[in-house]
Amino acid sequence: MCGATEGGLPLDGINTKIEAIIQGQVTKDGSPVGVAYVRLLDKSGEFTAEVPVSATGHFRFFAGDGEWTLRTLAPGAETVDRKVIAAVGSIAEVEIAL
Repeated sequence: MCGATEGGLPLDGINTKIEAIIQGQVTKDGSPVGVAYVRLLDKSGEFTAEVPVSATGHFRFFAGDGEWTLRTLAPGAETVDRKVIAAVGSIAEVEIAL
């Protein structure tokens, strides 16, 4: 049995005790956004990584301990920044509403 939320990304095969995971879903008006990118910026605002969301709006990053910013970019929507704290052995679940 995995610890992911129902309908979220599965954690099968991932040792969550040794990873700092940031994951979540991008929505607009309560519905998943299937076309968007989420960027991971470090504490100083420097670009670290970028992933496209899945068809259900989900994304995941494996990050180091500390404070991060998620920057979400989607067609026809304003850019949204969300601060998040990552820690090894935990999963930071983030819901991003455009």
